Amino acid sequence: MQFIHLPHNAKPEQYATWHSAALHSAQADPFSCTPAWQLAFHDAFGPKRRLLFAEADGSVIALAEGLVSEEEIYITPLEPSWFFGCPLLGSNAPQLFAEAMHFFSKTYAPQFPKVLVGGLGPGLDYVQNMLNKTRMPLQAHLVKAGIQGSASLAGGLDGYLSRRSANLRRNLKRSATKAHELGIYYERVLPSTEDEAKATFSRMIAVERTSWKGIDHCGMAEPGICDFYAYLLQRLAPEKGARVIFARRENTDVGFIFGGLAGDIYRGQQFSYAQDCHELSLGNLMQIEKIRWLSEEGVQRYDMGPLDGPKMQYKTHWTETAFPIRTWLIEKA
Repeated sequence: MQFIHLPHNAKPEQYATWHSAALHSAQADPFSCTPAWQLAFHDAFGPKRRLLFAEADGSVIALAEGLVSEEEIYITPLEPSWFFGCPLLGSNAPQLFAEAMHFFSKTYAPQFPKVLVGGLGPGLDYVQNMLNKTRMPLQAHLVKAGIQGSASLAGGLDGYLSRRSANLRRNLKRSATKAHELGIYYERVLPSTEDEAKATFSRMIAVERTSWKGIDHCGMAEPGICDFYAYLLQRLAPEKGARVIFARRENTDVGFIFGGLAGDIYRGQQFSYAQDCHELSLGNLMQIEKIRWLSEEGVQRYDMGPLDGPKMQYKTHWTETAFPIRTWLIEKA
């Protein structure tokens, strides 16, 4: 094993195995396991980090180095903020993990880094299997627990709506009628080149700056996170993996909803709308338009991200399945 650098302009075929493993490893949040998500975060927040990337028999391990000091070294997923995605993908990942631990033991001797692995399901069995494979005196501590929300798109839009409450369906119908009367319409955008991705993102940021999040400087237009989503959209372009819808009125963008595909699973990312459109329920209406589009394409599942915390409670009306995810700290016993 060795540390490597994956350049920002790396072509999708250079990490095809990684992408495939993310789609077929039955992860709680497969999109966040993909190279598009992981490398976009790396590009935005830590492009100088050394990366350990290895693959064998269709399995992949993808980790990044974080040096706090000579004595304090962390090895993490490339995205170590939310820990949505798992860096160990495929049936051979525990063996790759064992090889990586021996590599780190030699590389950092006499120190041994603290290793963080996120995106795992509940329970100790998988983690214990990884530790056993190493034959090293290692121990694991649970450091973070979360819940990801998801909804089935079986039966298309009609099927999805049939599984929602009568009150929600009634409110959606009333809001759609009002928005139509006020001239709201929707535009679907599927960027397939870097230039198209940049142009689409510029439109999204223009809307974001008119939203309450933009006005309060707490949204995706802020430094760092803005770069992350820009890179994400660009990395999704070659595989035509992004799905963006703009809500428009009088030829002006007043809202957007954005996410990406991991096979037949869609993962929502961000939505926003102009503050002066607050009374139109554009957030809900754009969700329905997105589900309509995804259903036409045969997408089977809509992942909506974390359900934890009061700010995420609105998602309970839209989701029906919860996937627990865990982050573990692994260190010398």
